[in-house]
Amino acid sequence: MKLWNSTLESGFILVGILNESGSPELLCAIMAALYMLALISNGLLLLVIITDARLHVPMYFLLGQLSLMDLLFTSVVTPKAIVDFLCRENTITFEGCALQMFLALILGGAEDLLLAFMAYDRYVAICHPLKYMVLMRPKACWLMVATSWILASLSALGHTMYTMHYPFCKAQKIRHLLCEIPPLLKLVCADTSRYELMVYVMGVTFLIPSLAFILSSYTLILFSVFHMPSNEGRKKALITCSSHLTVVGMFYGGATFMYVLPSSFHSPKQDNIISVFYTIVTPALNPLIYSLRNKEVMGALRRVLGKHIFSTQSTF
Repeated sequence: MKLWNSTLESGFILVGILNESGSPELLCAIMAALYMLALISNGLLLLVIITDARLHVPMYFLLGQLSLMDLLFTSVVTPKAIVDFLCRENTITFEGCALQMFLALILGGAEDLLLAFMAYDRYVAICHPLKYMVLMRPKACWLMVATSWILASLSALGHTMYTMHYPFCKAQKIRHLLCEIPPLLKLVCADTSRYELMVYVMGVTFLIPSLAFILSSYTLILFSVFHMPSNEGRKKALITCSSHLTVVGMFYGGATFMYVLPSSFHSPKQDNIISVFYTIVTPALNPLIYSLRNKEVMGALRRVLGKHIFSTQSTF
């Protein structure tokens, strides 16, 4: 087969879930609605956390970073998928594919590490409340966020450069919603077994330690929660922790499916469905999961919206 990416003149064809769905118009409408929900909910949560002084604490600082990552992650993938379907144009340039993969890997990797830091934040708040403001001082919070972004960027850069250096065959169709490593490697005209093993090892290295840290943190948290004398404090802690664990389950479920399970365990169609889940559904639901049962966030949202609505009405 002829190689085509040596001159970078050709592009890929993204054959995503919209092209293989039995009701593509309905699915496109659902994806558009979920994307709008992700923009509005994450945008509102960021606005509330930034403008309300009562939420200027480590827990909500990290939550704001999660909302920012979700907002960027879904924006890297969803608008292009919807526009391509509406315009009947599914191509993406070689450079565009590399950029999309790079950004998706950065945001996914950063969110993976951030969720672990958020679990640590909850562990300190519940198990060591007297040391909370010392262990979670602003410098420590910024260090956590910077670590997430830097490590994810380095990993993403290495994987993007190595994946895109391979010779690709004339069969340019990527049977996936976005440019990701596993579906791209299926188009390579070379032996990728060693690199696939490296991707697996890196996936395990990134995902499993973070997940193990989160689960161990919440095991210790549960022991502390059940020994709390106050029912109100116990209820508040359980609500906060259950919200975080729900988000963790959704994120790590999709990431593990794509990067840890061997490719023989899942089909391209299943990969397409999972990709919709972690690039569109999860970013739309995360802010709702965190805020709907959180009295502090809902109270801050009412104050911020009430202030803006009142100021708008007073101008007329």
